[in-house]
Amino acid sequence: MTTFIEGQFDIAVIGAGHAGCEAALAAARLGLKTAMLTLNLDSIAFLACNPSIGGTGKGHLVREIDALGGEMGVNADKTSIQMRMLNAGKGEAVQSLRCQCDKNAYHTEMKRTLENTPNLRIIQGEAKEILTDGGRATGVLTTYGGIIRAKAVIVATGVYLNAETVTGELRQKSGPSGFAAANHLTDSLIKLGYRVRRFKTGTPARLDGRTVDYGKCTVQAGEERIPPFSFLNEKAAPNARVCHLTYTNPDTHKIITDNLDRSPLYNGDIRSAGPRYCPSIETKVVRFADKERHQLFLEPEGLDTNEVYVQGMSSSMPFDIQREMYRSVAGLEQSDIMRYAYAIEYDCIDTLDLYPTLEFKKVAGLYTAGQVNGTSGYEEAAAQGLIAGVNAAFAITGRPPLILGRSEAYIGVLIDDLVTKGTDEPYRIMTSRAEYRINLRQDTADFRLTPKIADTALFTPQRKAAYERRKQLYESAMNALNQKADKKLLARLEIGGSPTYADLIRRGETVTEYFSDYPAEIFKSAETTVKYEGYIKKNTQQIERAKKLEEKTIPPDIDYDEIKGLRLEAREQLKRVRPLTLGQAGRIYGVNPADVTVLIVWLATRV
Repeated sequence: MTTFIEGQFDIAVIGAGHAGCEAALAAARLGLKTAMLTLNLDSIAFLACNPSIGGTGKGHLVREIDALGGEMGVNADKTSIQMRMLNAGKGEAVQSLRCQCDKNAYHTEMKRTLENTPNLRIIQGEAKEILTDGGRATGVLTTYGGIIRAKAVIVATGVYLNAETVTGELRQKSGPSGFAAANHLTDSLIKLGYRVRRFKTGTPARLDGRTVDYGKCTVQAGEERIPPFSFLNEKAAPNARVCHLTYTNPDTHKIITDNLDRSPLYNGDIRSAGPRYCPSIETKVVRFADKERHQLFLEPEGLDTNEVYVQGMSSSMPFDIQREMYRSVAGLEQSDIMRYAYAIEYDCIDTLDLYPTLEFKKVAGLYTAGQVNGTSGYEEAAAQGLIAGVNAAFAITGRPPLILGRSEAYIGVLIDDLVTKGTDEPYRIMTSRAEYRINLRQDTADFRLTPKIADTALFTPQRKAAYERRKQLYESAMNALNQKADKKLLARLEIGGSPTYADLIRRGETVTEYFSDYPAEIFKSAETTVKYEGYIKKNTQQIERAKKLEEKTIPPDIDYDEIKGLRLEAREQLKRVRPLTLGQAGRIYGVNPADVTVLIVWLATRV
């Protein structure tokens, strides 16, 4: 095949899913000439599974992406058809925004943003090989012979690498929703030294909403006055559609258990690791055999379609069994399936081969982000894409990398887990993974992270104005809460002395009526800070102690076999991960505090 130079770029991004979009936008916005290669322009920012953004833990990621100049929150707000606050009855630290999006509009709006971004060129084509020279990435060779020259390459291929969809006995070479798979790049990654594994995910059927009897379901309406995702947007998200709740039943479960011999998950046809926290309906029925029902959410895919997504009923059962399964559910007795459910198997890499910048340890200038890194979910992918794009751009322009600590962001938790612990199944962020989650509330994402981009082009005049306004209002609210409380309020509460509003909040009293001039989210943020002040202070002290280990670097060429006192398991794991700091070493599976102490002593005498 004849090859030709497609163009000379600073950064080449392979893939245009949620990771690829954020990576390409970040690089281009930072002034780097960027090429984004996608198998199909119609799959840009495609919501292949649930047409929603956010959720528990994930909502935190979206707000952090926004605080760092990313696009996901902005795009979700533009295309929202329903917004809710999950865990509203629990503590503020675990509350998370979730947006039901218009599926087609989300793709269209993101594509429009990409097409109109300076420094960014979009190319439809398939990557065949990562080009390198002297241990450094130099570009991408496409299957049609085009060579995209670049100083850095970001691989964000999602679930497309050697993808195969599986429904019952039918196995097809295909990406999500019938899009073509990427069948050539895996070999190149293996030759470069990546360890490649096989993961699985899946999606439920889409029903024709006209054939659903919603009268037998429970309405799940959106919530009013819910803040948007983006800190650039002050308007409450609209609620143009409602979702509905229904349940499986013993008849549904019997259909499944009677046909497990035809299930690819149970007859051995699918052997790759699937997501633990988003299992198929077959897995739920088998694993939780004592449960008489499982909840299902019927979620509209958009304003321009009748398609309804059945959240909670992911499956790879045969087509005829799926028809029986869905029609056994209340409200779905006459339902017609428009798109059948399927499982999808795909190649991904071992993230222990990455630095915290998401750069490959064996090839300079080569980064990976998103589901190719073994994660699940749009939000996890977008967060990695943003970091990879920023770090690739920073490396080229000679700036220090952007590495977020576990105490700074959920993004830091996500990436640290991947590069320090690795994952043997599709990784999903959860609030329980963040040991400092009280300090990482979604409402404080901009206060925590926006200063980190303040001297870059990502800190646009619009973002600067929004950030400074929110910061001024928050500080004003905090000052006001520390003023003496109104005498009439104290008399009504029968409280003596001269307590401040903050004192009253700590006693469990409500003072909102005296702060109606402040935006609701700003006041709630200040109120929450006061309420959790003791916990925040304790967390901050723990963070300061942990920083001492994080700041103590470990030489990259250290010979762990020379260090006496290290247990064999610890030695092998340290050699495998090659941690950059003592703090990271302590988080590696198989390395205990005693091993870290041995390292501290050894480093004190040798370094």
